[in-house]
Amino acid sequence: MSLTELLHYLRLGGVTMAVLLLASIVALGVAIERIIALWGVSENSRVLGETVHKHLLRGDLAAARTASERSKAAVADIFLAGFDRLERARLTGGGVESAVERERAQVGLRLRRNLWLLATIGSLAPFVGLFGTVAGIMRSFKDLGLDVESGGTGGTATVMTGISEALIATAVGILVAVMAMVFYNYFQARLARVLVELRLLGDEFVELLRERPSPPAAPPSSPPEPAARGDASPA
Repeated sequence: MSLTELLHYLRLGGVTMAVLLLASIVALGVAIERIIALWGVSENSRVLGETVHKHLLRGDLAAARTASERSKAAVADIFLAGFDRLERARLTGGGVESAVERERAQVGLRLRRNLWLLATIGSLAPFVGLFGTVAGIMRSFKDLGLDVESGGTGGTATVMTGISEALIATAVGILVAVMAMVFYNYFQARLARVLVELRLLGDEFVELLRERPSPPAAPPSSPPEPAARGDASPA
């Protein structure tokens, strides 16, 4: 299809084609934004998880927290929530599991951001295209009626040409819907895997906090030696 024909169909589609074109741009923009946002999420989380776990196995909470604060991985927020809760509770793992689970749910919501746009476009685009086709067919029959009243001889050819041009709206609507749903299903499958990995990392983090070795106790300070007293000689 040449550019001239494409512009011709866009002009015939009017508002419907403009809406579908805008929807396709939004779907493509959301897909690119999510690809960038999810790039390296799993790998970065695994690397940070291994680093934090090594520190916790040695009982070094300060080093584990520092590594989490310096990282931009998605799981870093989960670890920091656990550390904060542990400091407030002042217990060995008390309440950490619920804090980690809440933060994990919030991270999941951030990773799913804007995906509802893809689902909405995938659901509504075919109906928008169908509406444009119906409007185009109605316009074709109206033009046929006006042609007959004015003594024209367009007949069936006029109607068929209008219908074939109107059907382009349905075709574009289906194409936009397929594109949006392909992106949506891809991100849903990828996020399902990422969230499972985050859950496993969080569970292992909580277990290591509970089982971490206690820091070595400081050696007891020796009591001060009593001052030497000289023997008092009898007078």
